[in-house]
Amino acid sequence: MSQENTNWRRAFATGLMAGSALTAATPALAQQAQGAGAANDGVIIVTAQKRAQDLQDVPVAITAMGTEKLDELQVNDLQDAVKFLPSVTIQTLSPGFSQVYFRGVASGENANHSASLPTVGTYLDEMPITTIQGALDIHAYDLARVEALAGPQGTLYGASSMAGTIKMVTNPPDYSGSYGAMDVELNTVAHGGLGGTVEGFYNARLSDSAALRLVAWYRKDAGYIDNIAGSRTYPSGGFVQNNAALVEDDYNDVDTYGARLALGIELNDSWTVRPTVMGQVQTANGSFAQERSSAVTGDLQTVQYNPEYSKDKWLQAALTIEGKIGNWDLVATGGHLWRKDRVNSDYSDYAYFYDALYGYGAYFYDNNYDLVSPNQYIEGGDRYKRMFGEIRVSSPQDAPLRFIGGVFAQRQHHKILQNYIVDGIADFNVVPGTASDIWLTRQNRTDRDYAAFGEISFDVTDKLTLTGGARVYRYKNSLIGFFGYAQNFSSRTGVSACFTTDGTPLNQNPGGTLAAPVVPGTPCTNLDKTTADTSAIYKLNATYKITPDVLVYATWSQGFRPGGINRRGTLPPYGPDKLDNYEFGWKTRFGPVTFNGAIYQEDWSDIQLSFLGENGLTEIRNAGVARIRGIEADFNYREGGLTLTLSGSYNDATIRRDFCVIANPDFDCTFDPGDGRTNGLLAPSGSQLPVTAKFKGNAIARYEFPLGAWEGHVQGALSHVGKRRSDLRTFENNLKGFFGAYTTFDMSFGVKKDNLRFELFATNLFDERGVINSGVQCLETTCGDPDGLSNTGGVFYDYVIKPRIVGIKAGFDF
Repeated sequence: MSQENTNWRRAFATGLMAGSALTAATPALAQQAQGAGAANDGVIIVTAQKRAQDLQDVPVAITAMGTEKLDELQVNDLQDAVKFLPSVTIQTLSPGFSQVYFRGVASGENANHSASLPTVGTYLDEMPITTIQGALDIHAYDLARVEALAGPQGTLYGASSMAGTIKMVTNPPDYSGSYGAMDVELNTVAHGGLGGTVEGFYNARLSDSAALRLVAWYRKDAGYIDNIAGSRTYPSGGFVQNNAALVEDDYNDVDTYGARLALGIELNDSWTVRPTVMGQVQTANGSFAQERSSAVTGDLQTVQYNPEYSKDKWLQAALTIEGKIGNWDLVATGGHLWRKDRVNSDYSDYAYFYDALYGYGAYFYDNNYDLVSPNQYIEGGDRYKRMFGEIRVSSPQDAPLRFIGGVFAQRQHHKILQNYIVDGIADFNVVPGTASDIWLTRQNRTDRDYAAFGEISFDVTDKLTLTGGARVYRYKNSLIGFFGYAQNFSSRTGVSACFTTDGTPLNQNPGGTLAAPVVPGTPCTNLDKTTADTSAIYKLNATYKITPDVLVYATWSQGFRPGGINRRGTLPPYGPDKLDNYEFGWKTRFGPVTFNGAIYQEDWSDIQLSFLGENGLTEIRNAGVARIRGIEADFNYREGGLTLTLSGSYNDATIRRDFCVIANPDFDCTFDPGDGRTNGLLAPSGSQLPVTAKFKGNAIARYEFPLGAWEGHVQGALSHVGKRRSDLRTFENNLKGFFGAYTTFDMSFGVKKDNLRFELFATNLFDERGVINSGVQCLETTCGDPDGLSNTGGVFYDYVIKPRIVGIKAGFDF
């Protein structure tokens, strides 16, 4: 029972990378970042290596977008930012539920609550904020910059930074004076409604050594998906279902509001304390997917029979202390993140197609043995609590031998709740302790990570620097609780698989007594597993400065992702997977031109491959080997009022061994385990990794000019994403199809004078329907009708980028 969640570009690339046979780049889209950002000469200061450096001096593939650039590109959230990060891909189901990928390192994870951790780490200032269901959907206002670090960052950033790291750095309190800003926006979305934003900040100078910064925002994203009228008849009982009460145009609107309060205190010339509190509430209505066009639905339409809704609330409190011990720098930072979400989802497609194929609805009756409608829906909720701490020291940066190192610890606790509900069913089919659950998932997941890390750099000459780094880590992850049916509904899962007092499952000890439940709200416990490992990862780098403005580097670095628990009791825990990165890059600045590049090969071993197994439960195995060969490039020109940016990446990411139904050391899909299971080929060697395109690129042109007493600007931004596989597995990819290539174009025109500014803008001007994710509700082995018209075909959903948005912005400083 599936009860768990679900030749112009070549010319462009060639032209972009011309001048070298093997060139690629660390994209540097950055503008002058405010606060800790950049000086007026265009120097961009970043903290990718946990110390302030000129981006052009950092031998890492890094993109940085500062405050002004984020505003110029109409960036409101992480999805908007990823549009202009060529090495990064984002896959989303709805606001607050997104997965981020770097350089094609993606195997098609379903972000299930009990599945693998992400391959990309996300940081808010110094604090890791990655949760199992993706990065926080932070509203992008008053950010000093967004830094995207491509490739393994495991030495300094640790677990789940295997493929890369994204850092969102806020503007700190400023002791120099009191000032603020207010910005408003009104917009309209094509085929949808009206939206807008009100946001502002105030920096209060309290004294020569203390300042307070308050930031607040409210954003309304208009809906654009229509839930149209529909009806269906369940074959077994003849129940007719319609959605008349839920029919609504533009029903996927979103409200987001939040605030940040930061205090900065210089205790003396050597020590600074910065406590910060930040929180956000985001409410999303409806579904963000359109059904594939059929006789019933059209563009941006769907037919949903149960309420769809999510509310995501989070609060972060962090403290950073910086100081000096002698001539060494010390940073001590820690924080706490609380996150709570509530989700309602329509699951009636699954119920309908299961009934049509197997007569599933005949099993649902009430206490009088009268059939009830098999309509099914999900009411779910998650509670996260994350704590972290890090202490690191660094030696003087002007010495020929330099060191940075420290210790790190974090713990994330995730309380999982999912109620799969069929109203009115008989009491003996209800999961004990619930109102009308046919299936209950209620578990506690805990992920722990401890590490000691360090890097040593030595200037062999005034041009050549060698760096070596290591991170010794230990993780310990556990999963405990209940999932499944009532005992009378299934003899294999749910209550029937719960532990008795002697430790054996009830279905192996029918006369036994159930042990008391460990997780409150569950009838009993049928899952209690822990996995742990201790190991190390390493990094080597050589950097050579040909001139003060031309740098080349070669890097070997490693990243890892912790292992975890398979919920199915017969499956062992899955181990960590690892990425080895071999990279050659360069950074150059010639007057108004910067050109940065990198080429790389990444070897991904012991891939944590996830797929839906028996009863629709996610299964994860270390069953894959992949290789990614890529190139990324960034070209910037800035002279007078003209700024031109070209950036792009090309990734050839393929698996190097057959992916089999039954994992075995020889990757032999004819291997017979001798236990009655049937092997088979899921994906042959050479298959492209899913989700990410081979080519992604951007072109941005901006011209600033005097307009009477005002300063004017006009800007155009082009973004292209190539064709992508929807799934690694051949059958599923053929079923859901490839995601087609798409290109978007944004424009803006604005003026500013003194403390006033106004801008007209349009994003996705030509109203493209780029698909970034897809899903289907059906029985995976019988899905086959892409229009969802047959009784057992399934309904296919495509999650598309936002339609054209046209708006006006106004702001003033005070």
